[in-house]
Amino acid sequence: MPKGDVETFYEDNMWGIQIQGDGPTGDFFEKKEKAVAAGRALAKERGVEHIVKNQDGTIGDRSSYGNDPRNVPG
Repeated sequence: MPKGDVETFYEDNMWGIQIQGDGPTGDFFEKKEKAVAAGRALAKERGVEHIVKNQDGTIGDRSSYGNDPRNVPG
């Protein structure tokens, strides 16, 4: 995973946002939907991938808002 991707995660009964390689942003939410929206906005702003993890830590969703090498036309 490239450094700087945004991750929405669950910890201590709260949903948080962190930047890969830098750690948590300090933004925590009671509702997953609000955390996902904030994480998505940050990923779009930074032009990186947004990874949404489930409560158990598995990846539930991921979206790319930057230069995704998997989407390069062949």
